[in-house]
Amino acid sequence: MAANNQELQNLVNYGLVKAHVAMGLIFFIIVALMGFLYSLQLDGIYPLAGIEFLSPGRVRMIHTAGAAYGFLVNMFTGLLYWAVPRFTGYRILSNALGWFMFIALQAAVLITVVAILFLGMADNVEWGETPWWLDPIIVFWLLLHLLQFGAPLFKASQRGPLYVTGWYIAAMLVWTPLVVFMGNLIPRFWAVGSGAGAVQSTFIHDLVGLYVTPVAWGLMYYFVPVIMKKPMWSHGLSLLGFWGLAFFYPMNGVHHFLWSPIPMFAQYSAVFATVAVEFAVTSVLINFMMTLRGSAEQLKYNVPLRYMYTGAIFYWITCFQCAFHVTLTFQKVIHFTDWVTGHAHLIMFGTFGLWVLGMAEYVWPRLFGKETMYSKGLSEGAYWLLMIGVLAMFFDLTAAGLVQGFDWIGLNPWIDSVNFSKPFWYFRSIAGIMMITGLFMYALNFYKTATAKTGLTAELREA
Repeated sequence: MAANNQELQNLVNYGLVKAHVAMGLIFFIIVALMGFLYSLQLDGIYPLAGIEFLSPGRVRMIHTAGAAYGFLVNMFTGLLYWAVPRFTGYRILSNALGWFMFIALQAAVLITVVAILFLGMADNVEWGETPWWLDPIIVFWLLLHLLQFGAPLFKASQRGPLYVTGWYIAAMLVWTPLVVFMGNLIPRFWAVGSGAGAVQSTFIHDLVGLYVTPVAWGLMYYFVPVIMKKPMWSHGLSLLGFWGLAFFYPMNGVHHFLWSPIPMFAQYSAVFATVAVEFAVTSVLINFMMTLRGSAEQLKYNVPLRYMYTGAIFYWITCFQCAFHVTLTFQKVIHFTDWVTGHAHLIMFGTFGLWVLGMAEYVWPRLFGKETMYSKGLSEGAYWLLMIGVLAMFFDLTAAGLVQGFDWIGLNPWIDSVNFSKPFWYFRSIAGIMMITGLFMYALNFYKTATAKTGLTAELREA
């Protein structure tokens, strides 16, 4: 990339990468445990019944908010500290600012947990459960985030055209504070009624589409060529995917509220934009698959790369599914059903979760000057448990959603749909156990890699 081997160690703050990735993994485990705990409520065996601050409703909000701010933001920020200086050739704005932002992020997550569990304070917005008085602070943090990573990107842009990773990350840095401000503050202080619902639905999807997606794809465009030691197949396709995301994704959110009082022109535009995004996603997947051509053998032994390509396939599946279930006809069946829950888990855990786990597994041993992770067996076992677990949950909840939807269309008693769903909910919990077991294996491998005294290769800090 832009920097030579002798400069890389001075460019990257290894401490910040370690801190964010470690905290992201810790929060991922907590988030998974909260999700499993909530699933036991639907199984009728919730073990903490009667304890108000651990009631299922509050636990679920920790599951969703923790996934957004505790897991994903930490992981992505840590990986940006690794990737941005390397492909730009410039340091971040300030190491001191980086440590301040790290402490502030952990404090914001912990304050949110305390406010939700012990004070019962939360906004009724998916992925926006943070108390409203914390939202301006989050926007301020995101502006610091813009300055921290925008500085090296700006310097690199003065030297010549940015690599596509820079396009995605630069756009994300600008979009995200606007999205968080829009979704958390406008509905509270300026918009009311169905208008507020339209804004909030746009926020829910834009936090995925204008933060998680561009930073994730941007990092994929960095890590995949580095790991495979070959360039991307088509620079033109990479830009097509970027502009498709930029033009079509912002209007997707209203598809969460089809058949609602929101004006139909907004609902129709959301349907059109969602279907259009599938073409952009397909162009991106083609680019990555053609890059793999001739090098597929690497997937057998390179676990980080396997995480990334598995997530890419899952991403296309979810977007293809979304292009159908976003239509008004499909919505008559699957709206409010577990189909949506299965879809959400495949995209958030199966795609973005697997991507960051793969990227982190590539970076982690290099942070400690080691050749590979501590245990190949733990790496393989974690991958297969996580992949099979989330795929099983997806198929299970998709089937449950169809059963529920058609049962409701048949105007059967509500309790019938609950009884029909119970076998699916039991299986969902079993799949959750597989995923949590895989996460613990993954975390154990991380710990042993960091603490083991063997396999030191100082050259890898420069690789």
